[in-house]
Amino acid sequence: MKKKVVIIIPTYNEKANIQLIVPRIFAAVAGAKNYDIHVLVVDDTSPDKTYEVVKTMMKDNNKLHLLVNPQKSGLGGAYLKGMNYAFGQLKADYIFEFDADGSHDPSRLPYFLAKIGDGYDFVIGGRYKDGGSIDPAWPLIRKFYSVVGNLVIMLVLTDFRIRDWTSGYRAISRSVYEAVVPEMTGERFSGYTWQIGFLHKAVRHHFRICEVPIHFVDRKIGQSKLGSEYIKNTLLYIFKARFEEIINSRIFKFVVTGGSCTLIQLISFYLLRHTFFASDQWLQLANFLSIELAIICNFAISNAWTFGDRCLAPHQIMPQFVKFNFGSVFSILIQLLVMTLGQKFWGLGPLITIFIPISKENLYQLLGILIGMFINFFIYSRFIWKQKPTS
Repeated sequence: MKKKVVIIIPTYNEKANIQLIVPRIFAAVAGAKNYDIHVLVVDDTSPDKTYEVVKTMMKDNNKLHLLVNPQKSGLGGAYLKGMNYAFGQLKADYIFEFDADGSHDPSRLPYFLAKIGDGYDFVIGGRYKDGGSIDPAWPLIRKFYSVVGNLVIMLVLTDFRIRDWTSGYRAISRSVYEAVVPEMTGERFSGYTWQIGFLHKAVRHHFRICEVPIHFVDRKIGQSKLGSEYIKNTLLYIFKARFEEIINSRIFKFVVTGGSCTLIQLISFYLLRHTFFASDQWLQLANFLSIELAIICNFAISNAWTFGDRCLAPHQIMPQFVKFNFGSVFSILIQLLVMTLGQKFWGLGPLITIFIPISKENLYQLLGILIGMFINFFIYSRFIWKQKPTS
């Protein structure tokens, strides 16, 4: 059975371009035997009556469709409405994002379809992938926005697998649409930030994504709709998205939890050393008790927050706490070993005063804690809060 593909073309004052690009698209995919190709024009009620031209063309082509927005909704709004209509009313299996201005070469469509046939969920037309290129006549400011913009996006998101994050030439599966669109809410996705945000969320959902090299040419008719808000909205999105990723990442939570419990351990050790265990002969006992207090706090915070998505059931808490303690033995042994070696080779006593006196034994503790944290993260994630099997 043929897969249904709908190529979505958002338009606003593209009367001249739409007459040229639609026939070229259907000519390019005429040999696609495994796909039923349709074109959906989403027009924002263009003042030049682009929609009237499309209506005329539809009389001779039952695979050409039109969706008219009563008011201008921007690129993101147009694509969202187009996707909803394509996957809903037209029952598409895949959609394409495609520009009306001639900058996207229809002859590359079969290459996208070949990648879809290979099982990819998301195919991007990459201008900066090997074999891709941009029009030498493209205005310098547009080249700057594109090249530097993509570099900044890769650096901030720390993802260099995709070279062209801002490309508007794409093929997207129904599964990607169903997973990503519910997250594309708010005005920040109404314009060109739609492209970056949609791709970023698809990457985070671990869909199969690849790039097909394309040659990007500048429009010959009409004017670009890219405005100065592109830079501002893009920067706001990528920095906010990266910040949210960092603070929601398990490793960040682990470090914060570990840091908090380290502070508890250091403070409790300091209090014990200056109250009940002031004598050096009680040094290791004070160290051990402060470690155990930190372990109890660590277990409670980890279960509620760090591994909150794998939170233990009430009947699991006590058995897993016992395992947690045994798992922490490595950390305890490392810290005791570091303390013993430090005491033997460098001795004890004051080191520096910052608000409160910091001693050499505090330094030994901190070093032992840092080494133990790496071992603990592996033990906790693999044996205490094991990943729940997917159904």
